[in-house]
Amino acid sequence: MFNLSRINQVWLLPLGRYKWQNAQGSPALEVEEAISLRVLVLALVIMGIVATDISAATRFSLWAVPLSMVGAGWSYYRRHSTNVPVKFCIAIGMLIALGAFFGRLLGELNDTRLALAELLIQLQILHSFDMPRRKDLGYSIVIGLILLGVAATLSQTLAFAPVLLLFLAIALPTLGLNYRSQLGLNKAKTPSLKSKKPKLSSNLSVYFLLFTVVVALGLTIFAVLPRFPGYQLRNFPVSGPINVQDNFTGRSIINPGYVRPGNANGQGDGNGEGQSQTGQPGSLDQSFYYGFNSQINQNLRGEMTPKVVMRVRSQIEGFWRVLAFDHYTGKGWEISRNEEVSTHRRSPWSYQIRLPLPIFTGRTREIVQTYTVVSDLPNLIPAMAHPKEIYFPTPIIAVDQENGLRSPVSLSEGLTYTVISEVPYRDRTLLGETSTKYPPNIQKYYLQVPPEINEKVRQRTEEIIANYNQERISQSSKTLDSTYEKALYLAQYLKQNYSIPENPLGLPFLGEDEDLVEAFLFKHKGGYPDHFSTVLTVMLRSVGIPARLVAGFGAGEFNPFTGMYVVRNTDAFAMTEVYFPRYGWFAFNPIPNQPLIPPSIEDIQTFSVLRQFWQWVAGWLPSPVTGFLNHVLGIIFSWLTRAIAWFLALFSQGWLGILTGLIVATTTAFLGWLGWEQWQEWLKRRWLKKLPPMENLYQQMLEWASIKGLTKHPAQTPLEYASGVHQHHPPATAEVIDEICQAYVGWRYGGHAPNLNQLRERWQILKKTAN
Repeated sequence: MFNLSRINQVWLLPLGRYKWQNAQGSPALEVEEAISLRVLVLALVIMGIVATDISAATRFSLWAVPLSMVGAGWSYYRRHSTNVPVKFCIAIGMLIALGAFFGRLLGELNDTRLALAELLIQLQILHSFDMPRRKDLGYSIVIGLILLGVAATLSQTLAFAPVLLLFLAIALPTLGLNYRSQLGLNKAKTPSLKSKKPKLSSNLSVYFLLFTVVVALGLTIFAVLPRFPGYQLRNFPVSGPINVQDNFTGRSIINPGYVRPGNANGQGDGNGEGQSQTGQPGSLDQSFYYGFNSQINQNLRGEMTPKVVMRVRSQIEGFWRVLAFDHYTGKGWEISRNEEVSTHRRSPWSYQIRLPLPIFTGRTREIVQTYTVVSDLPNLIPAMAHPKEIYFPTPIIAVDQENGLRSPVSLSEGLTYTVISEVPYRDRTLLGETSTKYPPNIQKYYLQVPPEINEKVRQRTEEIIANYNQERISQSSKTLDSTYEKALYLAQYLKQNYSIPENPLGLPFLGEDEDLVEAFLFKHKGGYPDHFSTVLTVMLRSVGIPARLVAGFGAGEFNPFTGMYVVRNTDAFAMTEVYFPRYGWFAFNPIPNQPLIPPSIEDIQTFSVLRQFWQWVAGWLPSPVTGFLNHVLGIIFSWLTRAIAWFLALFSQGWLGILTGLIVATTTAFLGWLGWEQWQEWLKRRWLKKLPPMENLYQQMLEWASIKGLTKHPAQTPLEYASGVHQHHPPATAEVIDEICQAYVGWRYGGHAPNLNQLRERWQILKKTAN
């Protein structure tokens, strides 16, 4: 009796009852028997792991995929057991994985996405050894989805796209089987229903159609999704820390395209005199842009072999600025104050390095850019104008007098860093009203012209401006009376009146006493692309306008699917920057077949990806088609812009304007709602017409009952719904609904032909009597 009473006492405790129920097979712990669902869930997890490997260039799949398969097999084999020892081992393993994760965090000060993904993979492998229930499989589905999301944030190429499509193709039948398992449709008790258990192969056409619709809808949403101007998080991507020696001064530029005599490894500052890796004096290096050096020689010939050098994720399209030159040598440029650089260190616990901003007025916008180096580059750090923060893997960087950024090491393949720039708006009106009184420091360095050509170039520049002004006076039009308009016109003049030789080697080398600008203007009537920028810079200086040569990368090719700009070495070129008192430096591009004004920020760029996506599509269309569509879309957007501007202007016209605006807004909202309702009603009628007769009647019944206050819950089976109707409707109504539900289940899952005429007759009588 004593032992029996002790057993009864244990059974009376909640824990005892819980264990006893579990041993008896509690419904809460019902085992999932469907092998097909387990296999599909495993496939989803594997696709998430593979996607992470592809996006982050890791090798998790080598050990994670086999272990996941072993865990899934073990879990199915032991699905009816309590597996208490396994649960203890899993708990211990999870604690070890968590400890290892915190250890990795010490080496990842900023970007922890990959460390979190590795932790999630480890937890999923441990979890896979104990998945008896459908709920456990649901956790694995969510883990696979999270891994895919992490891979999407890490991906920079279209290699992620096939994995995404494959994941979607697997996810659709997985969710279908999971839903059927929730409803208990795989456990039908009647022989007729059990024999008609649907298979995946019988629904391939439905899944294919659903797959196509989801992909099309996703691409549409991606194209029109607004891109807002600010990053919502301040946890920016950056590579792991790089340790450097303490003797970094920032004075040396490491460009493998320039090799000092006797030094074949490129680890020198170079003299820019045309010694390339090919060993041929006067030829361009085929891989590295010649302009990234403290001195550049523009008396070089040749062309580069195109290759991708970096990928950029930026909130706007921009010019990835590298460095600028202030001293013209007659055949090239040099940085006269190359020794005057300042170094800036980051704190030991953060990658952030704050940089000094030049003093200027005017509106600005914070622009975040993330750069990933694909091919080795010099130790010059590309960034948009006016960087104020940089998240860089080295503990120190340098800034030169031209606001160029320098790294202690070359930018090697795989390096990632983030820059935050305070980019100014380009207001033509304000810049046109600036003074021509320049600070002494500006006059000292940015008005230098070799005395041998100064007078000749000045006369030619003044002649061009005078001819334009004379023509405008005769037409009673505005003349060039501001620095901005003069710079703009001279850049346009060079584009239209001088040319680039078709043969890269067709232009003869300059003689020892020849000047590049003089030969360009008066002898060759043109030159290579960067020569145009050199000529514009010297022409502006000759008439008293401070200017300098700036080199960097163009925006590159935008990939609308990855949201990144793919930048090649051939995108590197030089432009002219002009100084405007109080507003700073602004670039002008005189190179033919390129935009006169480099890309920068605009007032409205919320749907910039849609515009860039259209530009990408238009590049594949014939010119007449592109022109027609541009014209039509231009008219549509023009009218929309005018309508929005008119509506917003109402609120600045006093109380009457505000009242009118509110009335217009309310009326528009009502008409939009009314149109939407009619559209939904039309779609519903069209959908019902396409359904089989029994399905049509069943859906009509559900809609009618929903209006009457009894909506079917998605998790309810038709028979469960019918049984609940008796509690909320009169017996006659409940009887008809129950009959329709029984007929629908028999037709859908048992293959029984319903008596449609009788059901429709009873349904019509019910609607008349109920109304």
